[in-house]
Amino acid sequence: MAGLRPEWLFPDKVDGTCKPLEPRYRGLGDGALGHCTAINRPDVPTIYPPMAELWFALVRVFVPATAQYMPFQVAGLLVSLGVTVGLLVVLRRTGRPTWWAALWAWSPLVAAEAVTNSHVDVVGAALATAGAVLVAFGRPIWGGIALGAATATKLIPAIVYPALLGRWRSWWAIPVGIAVFGLLYVPYVLSTGPKVLGYLPGYLSEEGYEDGSRFALVAEVLPGDAATIAVGLIVLVAAVIAWRLSDPANPWSGQVFMIGVTFLAVTPRYPWYALLLIPFVVLSGRWEWLSLTLAIALRGVWPSVVAYRWWLLAAIAVVLVVTLVRTRREDWLRWRDRLLGRSPGAPLPAGDASRGPRDVS
Repeated sequence: MAGLRPEWLFPDKVDGTCKPLEPRYRGLGDGALGHCTAINRPDVPTIYPPMAELWFALVRVFVPATAQYMPFQVAGLLVSLGVTVGLLVVLRRTGRPTWWAALWAWSPLVAAEAVTNSHVDVVGAALATAGAVLVAFGRPIWGGIALGAATATKLIPAIVYPALLGRWRSWWAIPVGIAVFGLLYVPYVLSTGPKVLGYLPGYLSEEGYEDGSRFALVAEVLPGDAATIAVGLIVLVAAVIAWRLSDPANPWSGQVFMIGVTFLAVTPRYPWYALLLIPFVVLSGRWEWLSLTLAIALRGVWPSVVAYRWWLLAAIAVVLVVTLVRTRREDWLRWRDRLLGRSPGAPLPAGDASRGPRDVS
């Protein structure tokens, strides 16, 4: 086991303690003669899903054990550049201005969390974006593979699925994605059994998701388990709306809505979660949702729950105002008809017959 502990990641204790090395390093929990470590929660099984573990192994296989954080920073940079190129291609193909890709390429959040801090969330965001694009462009099998891999990197990318379900052909992405997700987990389940969940249950409890105290907005109105139930219902309703209203050939607005509402309900406190939202803001042109990424980023540098709550409310105000200003009456009517399952030619209620919905999708 000692051979698996490089000195830069597991330094010796100083006078029998890791106190002088905090906060970057912490005690490994094996006595005064042991080591310190930069690994978060070193005494519990990893929380990372299998695709994240494969990514870690892939990056490290090409460098010596003495290499420190730089390989992951370089890998994060390459993935970020790949997302930029992909966004440019999609924007050009859909006839939208390519400068929108700068919202990702020049984002300080991407530079900080994907490159400097090397969070694996950038891989999940890249795979989720690729999967959504492939499904929208008529490649549901390949899209499902990418989406399954994205979900097996960080579970949260699964929320991009509902907006892709507007036409039957896209449904193939769902079983394919689930199959890929399951296949990636097979080696881990066979080797560890129930322990495959790692520290996930403990993490959810520690972060306050189990008792509902973690939800910065909902918990202000509903206490305890009621907050958890309410958040689940909010996410479910958002999924139905994204499914019913999204244009299958151009699902980006539905995906931005789904991701944004989920984040507003769940209120993550770590800025790297917002990496998932930015590519879909670029593809949809719904720049107002960047206010939510700003709120989450501010929570990372100013850890105040009260301030975070106000930033989230400000983000909601920005989204609502811009949406109301941008959306025409015809769009509201079209959305209403889609939610109610009406065909474009269905008769309207009294008072609306003079101005039928115009399909702008």
